[in-house]
Amino acid sequence: MKYFKKLEGDRIYLSPRNSDDVEKFTEWLNDFQVTDYTGRSANVLTLQGEREYLCNSKEEHVMVIVTKDEDKMIGTVGIEKINFVNRTGTLGVFIGDKNYRDKGYGTEAIKLILEYAFQYVNLNNIMLEVMSYNDRAIRCYEKCGFKEFGRRHQSVYMNGKYYDKVYMEVLKENFECNNIRNKNI
Repeated sequence: MKYFKKLEGDRIYLSPRNSDDVEKFTEWLNDFQVTDYTGRSANVLTLQGEREYLCNSKEEHVMVIVTKDEDKMIGTVGIEKINFVNRTGTLGVFIGDKNYRDKGYGTEAIKLILEYAFQYVNLNNIMLEVMSYNDRAIRCYEKCGFKEFGRRHQSVYMNGKYYDKVYMEVLKENFECNNIRNKNI
């Protein structure tokens, strides 16, 4: 695959998504190790369905996470549901390649996309939703400056049990921007 260094960090860079990655995304989005943490385990994703999503998606601020040393795609991160009037958006992220989880790649990717969203897209408030049992992700989000602002109790049914959905947000004024290595100004 060919990737482009839109946002470069220390160990990774973020590149626009490539429709050639459809098989890898379909594999990841049918893997309980990924979907149990994103709340999508009840979904069945076909290759054709993912291809249509990637080809027709209008999400301009969603990118793939690529390692600098191997040029290997390991996941995705982006800001979706952007409201330019209110300057808000919603973060989405996952590390699909299990060999790269719990190694700080998600934290680095989030810091890159947040700096981009705050400093270049001119957003002010970015929120996310996370499952209450996803302690690893919650710790990561807190490292990136997110704070919990609410919960929807017993709103996610997963593997025979109900769990809370946690809502977190970060404001531009509370985010320290110095993560993008390839910026000029």
